[in-house]
Parts: sequence; C-alpha cells; structure tokens
Amino acid sequence: MKDLLLITPPFTQLNTPYPATAYIKGFLNTKNITSYQIDLGIEVILELFSKEGLQNIFSRKIDLEKLSENTQRIFALRDEYIKTIDQVIHFLQGKNATLARQICSMNFLPEASRFNQLDDMEFAFGNMGLQDKAKHLATLYLEDLSDYIVENIDSDFGFSRYAERLGKSANSFDELYSKLSDRQTFIDDITLEILAEKLQTVQPKLVCFSIPFPGNLYSAFRCAQYIKKNFPNIKTAMGGGFPNTELREIKDPRVFEFFDFITLDDGELPIELLYNHLNNPTEEAEFKRTFLIENHTVTYKNNSKRHDYKQAQVGTPEYTDLLLDQYISVIEIANPMHSLWSDGRWNKLTMAHGCYWGKCTFCDISLDYIRIYEPVSAKILVDRMEELIKETGETGFHFVDEAAPPALMREVALEILRRNLVVTWWTNIRFEKSFTRDLCFLLKLSGCVAVSGGLEVASDRLLKLIDKGISVDQVAQVTRNFTEAGIMIHAYLMYGYPTQTVQETIDSLEMVRQLFEMGILQSGFWHQFAMTAHSPVGLHPEEFGVTPIKQEILFANNDIDFTDKTGIDHSKFSFGLKKSLFNYMHGINFDIPLQDWFDFKIPKTTIHPDYIHDCLLEEDHFVFKGNSKVIFMDRNVVAENYIKTKKQNSWAYTQLTFHLKTNIVKIDLEQPKAEWLMKVLAENAIENAKKTTLQQLKIQFEENFEDFELFWFSKPIQQLKDNGVILSL
Repeated sequence: MKDLLLITPPFTQLNTPYPATAYIKGFLNTKNITSYQIDLGIEVILELFSKEGLQNIFSRKIDLEKLSENTQRIFALRDEYIKTIDQVIHFLQGKNATLARQICSMNFLPEASRFNQLDDMEFAFGNMGLQDKAKHLATLYLEDLSDYIVENIDSDFGFSRYAERLGKSANSFDELYSKLSDRQTFIDDITLEILAEKLQTVQPKLVCFSIPFPGNLYSAFRCAQYIKKNFPNIKTAMGGGFPNTELREIKDPRVFEFFDFITLDDGELPIELLYNHLNNPTEEAEFKRTFLIENHTVTYKNNSKRHDYKQAQVGTPEYTDLLLDQYISVIEIANPMHSLWSDGRWNKLTMAHGCYWGKCTFCDISLDYIRIYEPVSAKILVDRMEELIKETGETGFHFVDEAAPPALMREVALEILRRNLVVTWWTNIRFEKSFTRDLCFLLKLSGCVAVSGGLEVASDRLLKLIDKGISVDQVAQVTRNFTEAGIMIHAYLMYGYPTQTVQETIDSLEMVRQLFEMGILQSGFWHQFAMTAHSPVGLHPEEFGVTPIKQEILFANNDIDFTDKTGIDHSKFSFGLKKSLFNYMHGINFDIPLQDWFDFKIPKTTIHPDYIHDCLLEEDHFVFKGNSKVIFMDRNVVAENYIKTKKQNSWAYTQLTFHLKTNIVKIDLEQPKAEWLMKVLAENAIENAKKTTLQQLKIQFEENFEDFELFWFSKPIQQLKDNGVILSL
C-alpha cells in the first residue's frame, strides 16, 4: 500500500521512461511520502506485441476483400508474426543479441510495405554495424504490425502517441467527452486491465497522471474514468506538460467528472499540498496552482504562501518500480544522431530549470517552465548522476534542458573528469559562440556524444525577428567546433515563420544543404511554425504580421490558427524540405538542384555556393584572452634532457613526450621553459578545482622569461593545444 500512484499514460517513448514520475517520486522520497510509479505505455506495448497479443489481434474479424493489399499480406503471414514476435521483442530489449544474424539474413522476418524503403540498406548501414541494421529491420517489422492495427483494430494507435488528434488544439471538450462515452477500444481494454491490477496492489489515496503530450491525454481520461467508476474513494489529479501549456484557461466542469485536481507548472509543491489536504481534510486546505470544482464551478486555487522548492531541494529522480530492463530500442532511420531518441536507455536529468536565454518569440517564454531560470550546481548534478548509476546500472544520461548553459556544461564536464566517471551524455543547447573548440573538446572528454539545438530558420533577418541571439555564420562555426571534437549535432529547423518569404525558405534550405555537405551537421528535423498562446507571437500577433482566428476556450488553448499577411501556403513546402533533409542526413544527393525536391516552381537560391565554407575560414587561434581559464588535461609526460649544438654554441633542451589515449605528442623546449611548463602542468591539473587564468600564467612566466605571447603561440605549445593537452575555457 502506497500513498500515491504516479502514472504516465500511453504512449510516450519505447526506449526509455518519460522522466516526470521519476522526478516526482524522487521529491516525494525527501518528504517521506510513499509512492509507486508505472509507465502504462510500455506495459501496454509489451502486452500488445507478444505472442498472445498478436493472437488476439489476428483473431478479430475483418473483411479482407475490402481492405488494403498490405493488410491482406500481413494477415496471410500472421503465423510468421506470431511465431517471431517474442524473439524480436527480446532482441530489441537487448536480451538476445545473436538474433541479429537471423534478422539480417533477410529471410527471417515477415516483410510488408514498410520494407519497401530498403533499396539502399548496405549504404545506409555501412557505418552502423550488424546490431543496428537488425534493429532497423525489426523496427520496420513492428511498424508493419502497427499499420495493421491502425487499419483494422484501432485507428488512433501510434507507438509514441494515442488518439493524439483529440488533444491537439481541442478548444472544446465535446469531441473527447463523446469519445469517452463510447465503448472501450481494444487498446483501452489492455490498458485498464493493467491499471486495475496496479490499483488493487498499490491501493493509493491519490493517483497522479503526468500528461506530457496530446498523445497521452485520451488514455489519461479513460483511466481516470475507470478509477471514478470502480474506485470512487481514490482521488485523481493531472499535471505535466499538456495541462501546463494547454489547460490554463479551462472552464468546462465536465473535465472534473474524471479528475479531482489539475495542477500547473512545477508539480512538487502542488502534489505535496494535495497529499496534506487528503490526509488532513479537516484543516483549511492550501493549494498551489490547482484547478478544482467548488460550488459546481471550475475554480483556480493558489492560496498557499509557500514558495516552490529550489532545484537543489527536489531530490534525485528515482526509477524504482519501472520496467527498466524491458524497454525497447528501435532505429527508425539509418542516422546515428537521429537514433538517440529511440535507441538505448537514458537516465534523464536537468542541468537548469527554465531557459537562460528566454527571448525566442515562438517559445512559451511567459510560462514558468521557461521563464524561471534556476541552474543546479555541478557538484549536485554529478552527485545525482552517481546516485542514478548506482540505482539503475545505466551510465547514459540525457539532460532534458530547454537549453543547457555553456558555463554549467563546462563545470559538469570538469566534475565528471575529476571523479573519473565513465558516462555517456547528450543535451539540448543554443548555438552560442561560447562553444569554442576547446570547450567542445572538454565536453567530449567528459562523455558528451551529441547535442541538439535550434537553428530554426537559417536566415539572419528571421533569426533577428525570432530574437534567437545567433547568426548563421555563428551556427556554422559552433557546429564545426562540435564536429571536430567528435560530438554529433541535430538541428531543429523551422519554416513558415510570420513574414517568411518563399525566397527565405529556399535560401534556408540551401544553408542547411551546405551545412550537411560540409559535414558539420549530422541530423535535423523540419517543422512548420505553430503559433502558441503563451509565446510573444501569440500574445502580440499584430507585431508579427499575423491575425489569430479566435475561438471560445472551454478546454485546451495553446496552438492558435492564424492567417499570415504574406498569404503564402507554407505547408506545400513540407514534403520537399523533409525529403531533401532525409537524403542529406544519409550523406547523399547534395548535387541535386533544389528545384528537384519540389513539384512546383521555386525561385533560385540567392546564397553563394561557398557561403558556409567561407564562414569557417574565420579563426581566432592567435587571440590572447587574458581572462580565459587554462586547464592542463594530461600529466603522462616523459622528460628527456639533451644538448643542442650549432657552430660551437650549445643549448640545454628538453624533449617532452605526452602519452595520450590514441597518440603520442612530442615537443622540444629550452630546458628552463620545459621545467616551467612541467611545474605549471602539475599545479593546474584537472583535479585542481581552482582554475588559473591566461593572464596569471603570463605574469608567472614573465617573472623568469620574456614575451609570454611568443611562447604561448609557438609551434610546440600549439601542438599541445591541437591535441587537447592544454584547453583555454
């Protein structure tokens, strides 16, 4: 028996838990409030994609003559699917690695329409290996089964979303309410059977649903409906990304037939107060950012005077109760950066609450989850990493920040290296000029393998209108720095921003083409601009040349339909942008004219074909920055003294040999300067938390020698910098 049951409803990710319930459970531990968490999504998927689950699917009556050729083929091969499904799921869970050889034989899995895209498998997976190729084939196999389910069993099914259309821009509750009045779907039956078992076991006082996306909304309501009907004494609450952004103006009382409470923004304090209220109902109730029904009316309560907890106080996320060894790693396309979202189990952490930039005009910067910026100290973050490694056995981390701050990333990297931790991590960033070559190299040494960031529209005019605080040439230099350090980059790309012209869309595509062709961008995704209610564009549309189409808001309010004064139908560019990007991500067809990606006439690009190349010619290797912090990364040095003679003159020299992980670097210096450098190396090793500035080094050096700059930018020292022995941060 537990006080609270925390639920992520179907569906989010197949490969790793959505972290919200783990965050809340970690906080509740600090308050000695007992809880149990479940990811209903993965549990439903495992029931559905099993031998018994497929037997149930294929036993349902269908009229084959009226259905697609693809459905007919899958149905004809049903025995092969039933025979292989358990083994395939085990393989994707990392429990049956040897099956990869069978899968890659191309005579093991039944194949339907999803396998039609396999024309160039050998090229695409040439660098990814047998296991990844097998994962991709197994993913296509599951997608074929998904197509069958959508066509014949439940049209709302999707691996990472369910009945998403009911939650998207649902200004009225009517359609969702009507759907909840209908009979349960096939997916509902599985979901509610699992839920019933958990409720009997856990016997909670309060069930909290975390609803991050529209694709989780319907299932959350269906589960809450079941609880109200069968367990009327249990209270239900909703929180998470969807209510935080969409339900801030809710008025329809019918919603509260399903949920007793809806909380907004950070959930820790609101949930603690709900627990206190349910435990002590006689005391005057305190609420924090909570909707409820009072006198038959939807009422917003925010009467607690307590402040939200600081990030240092919320505890370490805890993944106990979740089926960590049963998540499924899939690979949808043959791109190693793109696969990070779906392949592998990641512990989720946050470096900083909110966004340190907080200005982008398309973003919800008026809401607390963006507006309130609060970083966590590097020491606390790495403490939490060590706790999670001990708890989960996993050393992979995804920092789910809106935009991780470069200075904090640097400190986290140094703390990881000081503790000799072996971890793999990635995060979301802004393409800041702070990401120098040396900082990127340091991040790589600490285990960073990838970053994702918003390039949005590759147009300096539009980037300025967005207030992104970056330029295209800056993005090129930063992505080059990450790439040279061995860190992959994914770019979020946007089209259809207010006032964007057709010419700017084509020029943006040309910029993206050049970034991929130069090898400094590895992955990307185009999405069409959406105007949200809480962004500067949504709050002040007239300033951006758009006119909102007003709707009465009784339920959800986030995405707003609008008309753009340009009158351009931006949606017609979608297919061409995405098709070209798919090719660029696979390193092919850079020479195809941009016109060939579209089935309508487009203007020629105005971007010079060497624009990105020329952006990368600007170097600042020989600029003296006195306030930069200098760190010496390697102390595996062998010193050998020798005498250098020329025309009866002799000088004492020292050869310093640095044994790096993958190579050996040798430099020759005059003996006194070599001794000075060895002393500096020892005093400023990475283990030393106190960092020395370049100006301080200059002062030390010039106590004994002349012209520090000449020494610092000499060929031997440059060799050490180029190999990451000396980093200036």
